[in-house]
Parts: sequence; C-alpha cells; structure tokens
Amino acid sequence: SFAYLTLGIPYVSCQRETSSSYPLMQLYSSVLTEPLLLLLHEMRTLLSFSDVSVLCVCAEGHPVKRKKGPAPKMLGNEVCSVCGDKASGFHYNVLSCEGCKGFFRRSVIKGAQYTCKNSGRCEMDMYMRRKCQQCRLRKCREAGMLEQCVLSEEQIRLKKMKKQEEETARTSAVATPSPAPEMPPLAPEQQEMIEKLVAMQKQCNKRSFLDRPKVTPWPQSQDPLNREVRQQRFAHFTELAIMSVQEIVDFAKQLPGFLELTREDQIALLKTSTIEIMLLETSRRYNPAIESITFLKDFSYNKEDFAKAGLQLEFINPIFEFSKGMNDLHLDEAEYALLIAINIFSADRPNVQDHELVERLQQPYVDALHSYIRIKRPNDHLMFPRMLMKLVSLRTLSSVHSEQVFALRLQDKKLPPLLSEIWDVHE
Repeated sequence: SFAYLTLGIPYVSCQRETSSSYPLMQLYSSVLTEPLLLLLHEMRTLLSFSDVSVLCVCAEGHPVKRKKGPAPKMLGNEVCSVCGDKASGFHYNVLSCEGCKGFFRRSVIKGAQYTCKNSGRCEMDMYMRRKCQQCRLRKCREAGMLEQCVLSEEQIRLKKMKKQEEETARTSAVATPSPAPEMPPLAPEQQEMIEKLVAMQKQCNKRSFLDRPKVTPWPQSQDPLNREVRQQRFAHFTELAIMSVQEIVDFAKQLPGFLELTREDQIALLKTSTIEIMLLETSRRYNPAIESITFLKDFSYNKEDFAKAGLQLEFINPIFEFSKGMNDLHLDEAEYALLIAINIFSADRPNVQDHELVERLQQPYVDALHSYIRIKRPNDHLMFPRMLMKLVSLRTLSSVHSEQVFALRLQDKKLPPLLSEIWDVHE
C-alpha cells in the first residue's frame, strides 16, 4: 500500500482485500506502466498482498496509518480462479493452481497464439483446460493474471544470482567475526609497573640460579629401602623450597606499598601466600611434553620423583593437575607477575589487621591485569575471571599442603627452621 501512496495512484478502499476482491491490480492495469507493475509485484512477493491495506487515505486526502495485520494463511481448500483445481497460492496477481500458473507463464514468454474450435466460448474447468488453450489463456486474463508480472528467463536468472550473492554475503558475515574494537593502550604508569614487576621477578630468579650449586645433589641410587637416599631426596626438595621462599620474600619486599604495612601484616600475608605463590611458580615451570616440573633450568621432576622425596600422591596429583590447567592458559611473564602481586595483597588472610590498606595496595595490580588481558586477548572476554578463579583454586591446594606437612611430621621428617616458621610447624 506504501507504493500506491508514494506513486500517486488513487487508493479506493481502506478495507482489507479478500480473495473475492483480490484482483485489485487489474483495476489499475490501464494506469500503471510496466516498470511500476514490476515494482508492485516485487513488493507483493516480499510482503504478501494481505498487507496492502496498511495505509489508507481519509476524506481530506491525508494518509492514515492502519495497524498491520498478519499475512493470511492458506486453509487448504482454496480453488484456482481459472480452472477450479486446488490452488497453491497467488500467482501473477491471481489465486491459482500450479498448472495454470505454469501455463500462463509459458504462454507469455513464448508469445503463444492459440485457436479455439468453439469460437472462444469454452467453459473452463479441470477437463477443458487441457482441451482449449485459447480459452484457458483468456480465462487467466479475465481472472486478473498480469503479463507484466511474468519475469523473463533473463530476469529470473539475474534474480537468482542476486539472491545467491545476498546468501553468500550473509554467510560470510556470520562466519567472519567482526574485528574487535581497538583497545586503548595501557596507561603509562601501568606499563611502567608491569615492566618493573617482570624485571624484579627475573632478578630474584637469577639469584636462586646462582645458589644452585649449594643444593644437595639428587641421589643417583634407585634403592627405595635405602634410608640415606630417601633423606637426601627430601633434603634436595626442602632446599629448593627454601630458595623459592627466599625469592618470594625478596619479590614481596620490592612491591610498591608492601613495606608501608606493619611488620605483623607483612608476616601474615607472607605466611599464607607463600605456598600458593610457590605453586604458581611451579605451574610456570611445568613441561606438558614430558609431564615434569623443571626448577633452576636443569632439575626436572615427574610425579614419581616427588613421591620418592616423601610427598603423598594426594598432594602430588593436585599439583600436576593445577600446573597443567595453568599451562593451558598460556600466560606470559607479565600475567604471572601480576597474579603473584594480587595473591600477596589478599586482605582476607588470617591475622591481617589493616584490611583497607591491603585492598588499596592490591587494586592497581587487579586493574593492570584486567587492562593487560583486554589488550592482549581482545576476543577472550572470560580470560580475566578465569585467571582470578585460579587464585581460588590455590586456596584449596593450600589446605591440601597443610595436610601434607602434617603427614611429613608423622613420618618423622623434620623441616628446616625457615619452612617450619613460615608454615607454622611447631616441633
């Protein structure tokens, strides 16, 4: 109906057309030029002719918008306006069957000329439609079929090509993800902080590497009953743990704001975060190819080696599972350093007094990690919460570690004083 108004064609009724009044276009066939008829035909195929009466003209000549109704549904008992057979829909402006639709189209495209043996007076029905083509074509035109609505072979070909192009464009639009919006760069202070954290961590690791010759050698003997060999393995692991603790303490002291805390809060934070940071560092050294963890570049240990050192499988398996999960995230040095800083400044640790200050010191690291991830992984919106959930997993591993320490005491394995103090082991 929009076309009727915009093209200046008089609109005769505000009532919705029924199948009996449907040949409305026939009323205008003498007024419409061929291009306009093709336009109207295209609009009707897109919208459905039942929606023609969306707009009407009131008495003063102003358009009045009417509520658009749903498209009509075929009930299944409609008959062809030409021959009385079962109708399949509206074709070329007329409710007709597939046979009459095809006949009219072929006749128009070929410019066919038929002759009636009965001087054009045949009554058209399902039987006569096969006997008299002239009368059948005449009845098609009388019913309202429009030759202008029939598309030529070339028009059909172009229409199909256009439809295929649109389909291809839609498919490629779905298959090709739109480029992520460009993220703003890190703030200068965030960039400087991250670079400083990575440099601090490398410096701490370097000091441990220089102390490597001081570590008790891993025994070559495979005798599981040799007590001295078992003690030597245990000593080897505890000395590596001491070096890791020293790294963590040195790193924490260099974190901006850590020394602003009271001595009591510093100790409270380190005591509870140390084992979790050790596990984070362990996961960073995990090699999935050989399922081993490498310390100080040269010392690699699998699950069996951990067990030989006296650790229980109930503790070993979760360590390796966590390490594998962290390895799957493919974090870089900056992300590990920020996670460690966030872990250290956890205000909910036992015996922490100044919770507000600890939270305030932690916030810049959380913000920096969030910004860094958004820039580095713009399409992975779940990476930031996924990484923070790893810190929650560390809390669970920390409680498993406490059970392991208790089991070591039952085995009469004495921890060095530094580890005893930091893990609250009282002999």
